[in-house]
Amino acid sequence: MTLSSRRAADFLAERLYQAGCRHAFGMPGGEVLTLIDALRKADIEFTLVKHENSAGFMAEGVYHRTGAPGILVATLGPGAVNGFNSIANAMQDRVPMIVLTGCVDEDEALTYTHQVMDHRAVFAPITKATFCLTANGADIIADKAVGIATEGRPGPVHIDVPISVADTQATVPHLRRRVVASKLSPTDGPDLDLAHDWLAQAVRPVMIIGVDAVNDDAGVDIMAFVERFNIPFITTYKAKGIVPETHPLCLGGAGLSPLADQVLVPFVKAADLIICAGYDPIEMRPGWCEIWNPSEVNVIDITAAPNHHYMHQATLSFVADTGSSLRVIGSATSRSTWESGEIEEAKSALRKIFPRDEAWGPAAVIDECRQCLPETTLATADSGAHRILLSQMWTCYEPRGLMQSSAFCTMGCAVPLAMGAKIASPDRPVISFSGDAGFLMVAGELATAAELGIKPIFVVFVDASLALIELKQRQRQLKNHAVEFGLHNYGAIARAFGGDAYTVGSRIELRAALKHAQKAETFTLIAATIERGAYDGRL
Repeated sequence: MTLSSRRAADFLAERLYQAGCRHAFGMPGGEVLTLIDALRKADIEFTLVKHENSAGFMAEGVYHRTGAPGILVATLGPGAVNGFNSIANAMQDRVPMIVLTGCVDEDEALTYTHQVMDHRAVFAPITKATFCLTANGADIIADKAVGIATEGRPGPVHIDVPISVADTQATVPHLRRRVVASKLSPTDGPDLDLAHDWLAQAVRPVMIIGVDAVNDDAGVDIMAFVERFNIPFITTYKAKGIVPETHPLCLGGAGLSPLADQVLVPFVKAADLIICAGYDPIEMRPGWCEIWNPSEVNVIDITAAPNHHYMHQATLSFVADTGSSLRVIGSATSRSTWESGEIEEAKSALRKIFPRDEAWGPAAVIDECRQCLPETTLATADSGAHRILLSQMWTCYEPRGLMQSSAFCTMGCAVPLAMGAKIASPDRPVISFSGDAGFLMVAGELATAAELGIKPIFVVFVDASLALIELKQRQRQLKNHAVEFGLHNYGAIARAFGGDAYTVGSRIELRAALKHAQKAETFTLIAATIERGAYDGRL
């Protein structure tokens, strides 16, 4: 198909639109004005944020709701580097993202040095690929970027866009689109025969589910598989809700909680068959490193990429799609499993470890929010002590019902993640959970929420401390140092930006605030004051 001449930036923007992208986030500079104009013409809405790092997390929040790659736009130098954290997070948390940065033209960079840096060298270690846009190659580069970002384990791809190239009129005689590869599943042979035999013989099988399975959209196949063979399952935090957590075979999430590990690790060690379904151990703490010996227990690993991490090893390894692999392996004959009540014993032990009946404290905040908000509520969590507790207690009914930085574990992500999710799903209730320190990193984005007219609920745990780090200091018998900060008026901050705000110190006050927040005409911030040391013995 012969095309008329258009700007190179237009070819790039049009390909992103074809990939399902409808939103881009960032802060413009003179070097990206043509690019932003091209996005506008392609019907991709650009949202002006207060910091590029927040832009990356908003883009991720949109991805979790739409499945299309997020788009982060940054100008050269400091603008590009400001987004570094959210891009590194996308790489480790398996999030497809297109990172567009402006740059000066190559010839100009020979003599002009102001804000000039090698963006591709900066981003190469934290992206799946990095390109420099060319005029006549714009469509091909855009198609490559979309394919690389979404195939296998998803991740960010960077495109540097020189000023003159973005404006250059280019003629692309034929649009070239790479055919998406078919999903792989295990083929007939001795490995598949062995997997069938192990499954047919297992009396204590366990499944561990991870983010690869979520990205493979394998929830339906996983549910059918675990129900057919009566297999209890554990998820990583990113995989929470891939099967509703109310399911009787669900043992909940694992990753960062030593208390949960006291129940879950021995349970896994008692298994005679371990099936790792899309399990990417990048989310897990050291206590999950090599917790089984594949020469002593049968382990089937189904992953999107070969195992180069050595967090665990397997007896059989299939680099394949999670759902189609389980369908093939699941043709084995089923038998009775876990007949001595071990599953319910483990679930009961977990309920005792994470009680929901405390009068007030972080667990009460989480429990009250879960009770008061609909099952359809989308939640986000910042890093910190509250995230560990929340990830164990917050019940998810769908995949990506709780969004967080689980592999990279960065602070300052919950507020922008919630905003991105709300932008993409305006009719869904959305709540974010932040520690006060993490919230202060991104407080300026409340202005963005007000400007956009979106109405998420922002919960802030207020204890004027880096609670998780302070807890680790005490555990190591170190002097309390550099973990305390001021007790601020978070409600006043929210109201200054046009939002509603409540400061609560009891379940009754929190319940009333949540009731008002669900009917509010603007965003709502709820500052939940908790005692110092409230997480002691709870994680």
